[in-house]
Amino acid sequence: MPRPISATIHTAALRHNLQRARDCAPDARVWAVVKANAYGHGIENAFDALRGADGFALLDLNEAERIRALGWRGPVLLLEGVFDPRDLELCSRLGLWHAVHCTEQIDWLAAHKTQAPHRVFLKLNSGMNRLGFTPDAFRSAWTRLNALPQVDEISLMTHFSDADGPRGIDHQVALFERITADLPGERTLCNSAAILRHAARPLRGEGVQTLAADWVREGISLYGGAPDHPEHTAAHWNLQPAMTLASRVIGVQQLQAGDTVGYGSTFTAGQPMRIGVVACGYADGYPRHAPTGTPVLIDGQRTRIVGRVSMDMITVDLTGLEAAGIGSEVVLWGRSQVRTDAVLTADEVAMSAGTISYELTCGVARRVPFVVD
Repeated sequence: MPRPISATIHTAALRHNLQRARDCAPDARVWAVVKANAYGHGIENAFDALRGADGFALLDLNEAERIRALGWRGPVLLLEGVFDPRDLELCSRLGLWHAVHCTEQIDWLAAHKTQAPHRVFLKLNSGMNRLGFTPDAFRSAWTRLNALPQVDEISLMTHFSDADGPRGIDHQVALFERITADLPGERTLCNSAAILRHAARPLRGEGVQTLAADWVREGISLYGGAPDHPEHTAAHWNLQPAMTLASRVIGVQQLQAGDTVGYGSTFTAGQPMRIGVVACGYADGYPRHAPTGTPVLIDGQRTRIVGRVSMDMITVDLTGLEAAGIGSEVVLWGRSQVRTDAVLTADEVAMSAGTISYELTCGVARRVPFVVD
């Protein structure tokens, strides 16, 4: 039989989380952000659950082709725009909308021969300092785009650096409002954190009443991650985990006080204890740097990993879990099938491992079989 590890994608949770964005931004249309292969969940696995979105936002042309191959005929947005002038040919053929964040992309558009003009999203660098035109260059970029016959409608966008933290977004919102005040076109500002925390706040601008504006871009919250964890949990935002990474106990060892566990003997038993060996390791995408104490569910009951994560196995503390043994369900993150009220969020596991839930779900290895629920 196959090795007992799998990643289950919960389509009901995806639908629920998509509705949460609509609840927070009822007057806006929603981009379902499916970059990085739907944050590791798989575009094909998530598509049916997410086709209730108004559009799909992603990064590369291969993902755009996959969305079109699934039968989606609505808007598809390339969040980083094109990477080469030849990419515009595929944008024309597939009817893709794309961000414009630098002068080179405008140059490529100006030289592009197309019968159907393109819908573009002109990006303002409002303080993130990754992509986008500076405030001084933004309006001249808009003027140049507006003069191109290759361009149809120009929408306006920016990205928040601190929507999930104490600095907040006021400085970026004020700048966006000032720079775009008299420019026409739809607006998109909100990522997951801004949808949940700020979408209802007022926004000045042409035809715009709230920060939700015309489009919101739902990313990590779509998959059940709290964008401002640990300040708020997924349960606080009424989000449901869209992925469960689960395995089984494949071995049990009885330790005496002073016995050590795993490579480097990084864990020493302080008293007699049972440990379980689980078929999951860093080759499956579990974080190698997860320390002793990282939470795990055994048959729906919370315990911890002990010792160092190895390539194919982790060891877990079975103290107090007398019924646990070979074959017991192990939830690395997600929802238990033994006790359906037992949930371990990827946020919590990630925090213990010193990372974020995005990295965990994106990092599930190809050797792990996926199941769509």
